[in-house]
This record gives sequence, structure tokens and C-alpha cells, in this order.
Amino acid sequence: MLTSDCAKLASVDERRIQTMPEPGTVRRAQRDLKEGKSPFTAAGEFVREEIEHVREGKHGARSLQQAIAIGLSKARRAGVPLPPPKKGRTKESTRKSAEREYERGRAGKAPAPSPRASRAREEALKREPHASTSREALSRQTRRASRERGAEDRHRAARKAVRTKGASGLRRAGKKASKTRASHRSL
Repeated sequence: MLTSDCAKLASVDERRIQTMPEPGTVRRAQRDLKEGKSPFTAAGEFVREEIEHVREGKHGARSLQQAIAIGLSKARRAGVPLPPPKKGRTKESTRKSAEREYERGRAGKAPAPSPRASRAREEALKREPHASTSREALSRQTRRASRERGAEDRHRAARKAVRTKGASGLRRAGKKASKTRASHRSL
């Protein structure tokens, strides 16, 4: 099904791996696609990497949404078949940028980035705050995204979790949720 996508993701040349995502991130994304998981799940690996970069102090981000956007952009450029947002969902310039990155990822080859532009981007990000990817910020973003999705969509996601986790995984997730609720009550 997504084997051609895996092949394209695997064909990321060495130069691009060094300038873009870490090799482990690409490997995990490939594994996710191979296991039949959604492109959004594979892209999540790149988002996680970007959040870690901000937390480690490699660079900053104005907000958690910016860190997420950078991660999704990296995923598209690395060849993850993550479609750009539909018209009306985001700003037109954001959508166009995502389309360009998507096409660049599908092509498999990227032109060498301009060192001057890369340096300027890095310096600008270094001036941004590092607290934007705190646990609290991540929690707020997750809740906001969940509310926007609506009850029916959340219900569908829960049903899918039951199918993909299996009985033991579901039991484990239930116990974890129960512990979390208990710890939040005691605060």
C-alpha cells in the first residue's frame, strides 16, 4: 500500500539527512509507514524531534504551533506522504508552502540549501524562547486540537485505538489514564 512511500523516504540522500532530520527520525517514520500507520503518525516523529530540539536549546520557537509546523515541514520535505492542508483550513501562503514541500518530498531530490538563508533562519530561531514547548504548552495545544475535532471524531479515534492497541494495550492505556486522573485529583 505505502511501500512506494517507504522507498521514497528511504532514498533520502546523506546530504539531506545531515541538513534536515536525524537519521533515527527518518528510520522511525519509515517503520511507521511500513507498519501501515497513517502519514500523520509518521510525521509525528519529525514533530517530536523538533520539540526536542527546542527543549535542548538547539534553537527556540515562538510557540508550540511553530515547532509543530517546522516538524511537519521537515516531514514533507523528507518524503512523508503528508498532504498539504485543504483550502480554507489555513492561510493561503501556509498552504502553498506546504504544497511546495510536499512536491519537493515526492521528487526525492532537493536543491542544496543556500548557506546564507540557512544561517539566517537558524539565527532567527535561536532568538526565540525555549519555554514554548513545555509540558504545559503541549497539554494546552493537545486539548485545543481535541476540542476543535469534536466529539464524534474523538470517539472514532478511541474506537480505532481499541482496534490497533488490542486488549492488553487497551488495558495498559486504561490503567495509565486512571493513575493520571488520580494524581491530578490529589494536587
